[in-house]
Amino acid sequence: MANVVVIGAGLGGLPAAYELRHLLPSEHTVTLVSEKSEFTFVPGLIRVAFDLKPLAHVQLGLAQLAQRHNLNWVSGKVTALDPTSQHLTVEGQAAIAYDYLLIATGASLAWDWVPGAGPHGGYTHSVCTPDHALEARQAWLEFLENPGPIVVGAAPGAGCFGPAYEFALIADQELRRRGLRDQVPITYVTPEPYAGHLGVSGVNRARELTAELMQERGIKVIDNATIAAVEPQAVTLADGRQLPFRYSMILPAFQGAQFIRAVPGLGDEKGFIPILPTQRHPQFANIYAAGVSVKLAQPDVTPVPIGLPKSGQMAEAMATAAAHNIAVDLKAIKASPKVPTLEALCFAEFGDTGIAYIAAPVLPDPKTGKRKHSYAVRGPWVVWVKAAFEEYFMLKIRFGVGMPWYERLGLRTLFGLQLLKDVSALSKTAATGSESLVS
Repeated sequence: MANVVVIGAGLGGLPAAYELRHLLPSEHTVTLVSEKSEFTFVPGLIRVAFDLKPLAHVQLGLAQLAQRHNLNWVSGKVTALDPTSQHLTVEGQAAIAYDYLLIATGASLAWDWVPGAGPHGGYTHSVCTPDHALEARQAWLEFLENPGPIVVGAAPGAGCFGPAYEFALIADQELRRRGLRDQVPITYVTPEPYAGHLGVSGVNRARELTAELMQERGIKVIDNATIAAVEPQAVTLADGRQLPFRYSMILPAFQGAQFIRAVPGLGDEKGFIPILPTQRHPQFANIYAAGVSVKLAQPDVTPVPIGLPKSGQMAEAMATAAAHNIAVDLKAIKASPKVPTLEALCFAEFGDTGIAYIAAPVLPDPKTGKRKHSYAVRGPWVVWVKAAFEEYFMLKIRFGVGMPWYERLGLRTLFGLQLLKDVSALSKTAATGSESLVS
């Protein structure tokens, strides 16, 4: 009997645990470790921050989900990992032995990289966690009583930009609805080389559609910008410019969890985990990783450093592949190993309209520099589709479903996306076992 441990119960970790429980016979244990007591659909936190929906709408209790779907749930923060003895330490719990480990922790938020940034002792808000969203909501309600300039953006090194665009444009819509927009100049400041880059260059029409929308809504864009520090009412850029604000939401750069950074060889200097195409660690054969915690190299050299985005869909695809491959390792299923294609679809809600960004795959072919699909399209339907997907995702989490065949079929039929493929579809070198590193 094997104990397969999944660390993290987010958009990658919980679907991975469900996939493992579906694929593995009952004699194997699937242990889910999370320091959070609820699963949170993180993309929904932006609307929570604007008081447009309650937090409970995007959360489900993990204890109940684990009991219902036969998962061994351990509540607590992982503080140490020993790959040699195959044990991990959870705060307040006995050491946990594992036969296979799937790390899907998401990322730690690097607030300390920008002095004065962040909601914990800083002067900016965030939509990265439930607590941050609730604090941002309270500050937003107070801001409406005494409006002034808004600064929204991302810190240097950030690799997640969609929520910042969504925040700026939903703020625009909400202020217009209340008749306050003329009192509130909005500035979007970003390390991206241009508006609409979102960490992925060369997506057809992304630049034009995003820039047009920001211009239409009267939002000033400052690109190629390095936020050097934040003071109580001003964002200071590296070139000395100061952007005054009464409300600010800045997305941080990400780094790996502390326990990853503490294990020699497990992660890189920032704590991101290198992986083979099958999601397996190149040094520790029984450790897999998925989602934001993995190392994916940014192929673009930009004036201000940025990261490569790892969308929720990418995280889920990586987690599904990892779960499948662990089941293959354990001989629970007879199948070829799977690899995620890293084909990404992002539905960005921008008030009464939205933009769908498609990059398939996110990493272009290294030889041709091209992608199978690469385009952006704008319309109010994007808002409706995003809302429908949120309801669907919460339902499947409630019912213990990972990534079902009909979801894969729908994405392939509607958008031409293939989320997984057999390892044999890689180069002959990879197919014979000499897998190359993803990063």
